[in-house]
Amino acid sequence: MYAVIESGGKQYRVEEGDVLRLDKLDAAVGNKVSFDRVLMLGEGEAIKLAADAAKTSVTAEVVEQGKGRKIVVFKKHRRKNYVRTQGHRQSFTAVRIVKIGEAKAAAKTTAKTEVKAAETKAKAAAAPKKDAVTAKKAPAATKTAAPKKATAAKTAAPKKAAKAPASKSAKPSAGKKE
Repeated sequence: MYAVIESGGKQYRVEEGDVLRLDKLDAAVGNKVSFDRVLMLGEGEAIKLAADAAKTSVTAEVVEQGKGRKIVVFKKHRRKNYVRTQGHRQSFTAVRIVKIGEAKAAAKTTAKTEVKAAETKAKAAAAPKKDAVTAKKAPAATKTAAPKKATAAKTAAPKKAAKAPASKSAKPSAGKKE
């Protein structure tokens, strides 16, 4: 039997006994980890997808926590005197798949229903109190626009008369002699 699970935004095809290197998970070595995001189940020719596979969980045991090999990040812009070198080591978690089972659905639904029932009781108890508080408040007064002030009519100052253009004959010519 195999399953396709999702972890860290990536999908993995797993079988019981497989050892995977995943992105870092918050779990100590030896702890059990459950992958609830199962995308597909397969056994021989039979395949379960979507809703049927979502009812299943995959259980794994953490084998190792560590860092991968060093990757060199090198940046260069030629003829610009720009060279940058940086290193990076990605953290990983190695897990061994222990069980591909059907145990997820029953346990989660009972826990969810208990939580929802407690929430509805709390909301029902708090609802009458909210109504009493809102009933005491007075409605807000409606706003009206302020009346506009009357302004005195302004009179424009009379325009000055335009100057008459000077005639060409009145000016003596500087370059010509008569």
